[in-house]
Amino acid sequence: MPQYLLPGIALTVVAGLMSGNCMLPMKFTRSWKWENVWVIFSLVSLVVLPWTLAIALVGNLLETCHALSIRQLATPMLLGAGWGIAQILFGISVERLGLGLAYAIIVGLGAVLGTLVPLFLDQRTAGKEHAMGYILIGVADMVAGIFLTAWGGQIRERTAPQTTRTLLHQGYPGAIALAVLCGFMAPMLNYSFAFGQDIAGEAVRLGNPAVRAAYAVWPIGLAGGFVPNIDYSLYPLSRNRTWSSFRSVSPDLFWSCLMGVLWMGAFALYGMSASYLGPLGTSIGWGLFQIFMIMTATLSGICTGEWKNAPRFETLLLGLGLICLTSATVLLALGNR
Repeated sequence: MPQYLLPGIALTVVAGLMSGNCMLPMKFTRSWKWENVWVIFSLVSLVVLPWTLAIALVGNLLETCHALSIRQLATPMLLGAGWGIAQILFGISVERLGLGLAYAIIVGLGAVLGTLVPLFLDQRTAGKEHAMGYILIGVADMVAGIFLTAWGGQIRERTAPQTTRTLLHQGYPGAIALAVLCGFMAPMLNYSFAFGQDIAGEAVRLGNPAVRAAYAVWPIGLAGGFVPNIDYSLYPLSRNRTWSSFRSVSPDLFWSCLMGVLWMGAFALYGMSASYLGPLGTSIGWGLFQIFMIMTATLSGICTGEWKNAPRFETLLLGLGLICLTSATVLLALGNR
């Protein structure tokens, strides 16, 4: 068992709590439109905080970057750009398919691929045969939990006429294909972190502890993700002529910055947890992170009354889904022993 397994899981729980609620402050904005909020959120979460944390916590940061090859720097950056495109596709998929179905496809694929791809491509030798069995069963359990919770949410959404009209007026097969593509690209941020470990390794070589060295990876990977996110925000700012909304900064600026703090804080803690979880940290850690994020988002929906009048069948699906996600957590933790 890794020496710091329990602290690693605890950090992942906190990361999931933060990530599952990072979009909640958007509900409290007053005069800003989506594009105003997203510009500030992208700047804070993808540029300001990653570089601030890296400069504050990683010694010899510039020397670390100078010692790496172009390929070692470009790989996490390009993978981060792929994740940035997936962010855009996620919003489009939710609009076309509804949150329940889009969430099941995208988060389901993202959770599975983000867990298994680093495991089989980079970490397979670190996992023993019995551990691999726990991990694979845990991933299957995670998929079942995501499917059940999303199914319950989709049935509940279908009671709204607007959702039905959206499905009828949009090209449904094309929307499904777009969601699948998004699901394949969504875990690229984890690939960026997993396959950008040469950066962390160089930071360790220059005297940084492994936990802090992880912060050197995020500015590089997230720089790639920043480009598509900011481009997609600037276009509606010009089209809708909402630049003038920035004249009114309070309290919308605070809520937009809080979104960025919660989001980046979640991934910063995930990076720390991955180092605590040992050689399989970027695969098992990602699975646990996704589980806790989904559970947090679901429970937040329950607490805010989204499921208050839901029929018994939908509530049963939700409960079964949460049970599956809980058991998946146990199995993935056992697989990391």
